[in-house]
Amino acid sequence: MTTIEQLYKTLDERRRPEDVAEMIVELMKNDLNRHELSVLEKAAQGSLKRSLYGYTSMLETFGTAVGAEKQIKKAIEIFKISQSETSNYHYIENIETFLTETSPLIHKSIGKNDFRSDRLNKIQRKEAGLDLSKRSYNKKWRLLKRIEKRLYKCIQESKKIEFQKIAKHGLAHTISPEDFNADLNTACFIAYFNARSNVRSTFTNQSQERPFDEICEMLFNRCKGNADKTNWQAVSYIYTNEEALHYLADEQKGRLLGKWSKILQEIAEFLEKLWTDNDINRKTMAVKKGNDSTTWNNTAGAWNKARDNWMNLIYALGMEYILDDICFGKVMRLMAADVIAWHLSSGGKLDPNTEVWNILPLPWEVFQEKQFCNKKMIVQACRKAGIDPEKSGWIAPKTQQVSQFKPTPELVHGVTVSNPFLASVLRKNKYFSGKI
Repeated sequence: MTTIEQLYKTLDERRRPEDVAEMIVELMKNDLNRHELSVLEKAAQGSLKRSLYGYTSMLETFGTAVGAEKQIKKAIEIFKISQSETSNYHYIENIETFLTETSPLIHKSIGKNDFRSDRLNKIQRKEAGLDLSKRSYNKKWRLLKRIEKRLYKCIQESKKIEFQKIAKHGLAHTISPEDFNADLNTACFIAYFNARSNVRSTFTNQSQERPFDEICEMLFNRCKGNADKTNWQAVSYIYTNEEALHYLADEQKGRLLGKWSKILQEIAEFLEKLWTDNDINRKTMAVKKGNDSTTWNNTAGAWNKARDNWMNLIYALGMEYILDDICFGKVMRLMAADVIAWHLSSGGKLDPNTEVWNILPLPWEVFQEKQFCNKKMIVQACRKAGIDPEKSGWIAPKTQQVSQFKPTPELVHGVTVSNPFLASVLRKNKYFSGKI
């Protein structure tokens, strides 16, 4: 695998920024001037390739949904049907195809899974031409039901993983190899900013580190310096600030706005279900027993990322007037009670954004037009909470700030640990997990 192929592969992984920077050094060392190389070296010098141990305790991939490989292999054996050896039943489409082709063999309707009312009795089986004993029929019927159940779970888990990726890096993982490889400056900026965006959150009572650092700035400046060659559409899949969107045609911005609107619709439906299934304390957003905080926070993060991109595109197209008719708010993440207590004990107070969240209608209900909320209502709520509605990103694009590069820490449930081997031991023994 070439270096550029390895770099593209990182778009769907959680590689450390230092390791991505090392790849970029290898690809661009002859094209960078002395200052640019020194900036990039701030990260590259900490890569695993240059480390004595060459090891990190943190997973470098996102999760994957478990398909129905095991169940379908059993079904192939029981139904005595031939299947292609290349079929991969970890993919939703392949599972759906198998069910569509196999269920009619016993006259089972997909989605009809009530054991008492949806099975065929002896007379019905005879009329359908099924020469099967009750035991054999029931065995096949139950197996198909389990495959359907596994399919549903696979779809749900796939959604969760997709929203986790969107929350971290937008649509970077959907960029095609052709668009990525079209220009080296484009590829290097996207890959490094993607790695920075995927860095895990730390356990702190302060704000998290901003992903756009001095290395991102240097690589983005190279894109601007070669604007005619830069693939700005690919850049906009991960970075939609005013400068990047300036290079897109209105038609491209419109298509991207449509894409983010569709994503918001999907997230809204999932948030509605999570809100119903979890007894969440809206006033404090403190996590409590029974709350699926991981799924909620990943989905809330996806909503806020999609909303930020939607807002950036609305302003880039000069369509901010629609905010007078509809303006949906942010979704607050669940916070651990000890983090809230730590924040209060150190002289802080409840995040004013949470106060705005409490005043306004639930944002997914506004998007679904079940509730009304517009720019004026959000401005009033922000003023009541004592925050600037524009600078805080409630009614306008966030202002871009450049942070200094900081080495990626080894984390165990958000807590920084100095040594990766020690981190592995602590994680294995559930330290900082709240489970011991």
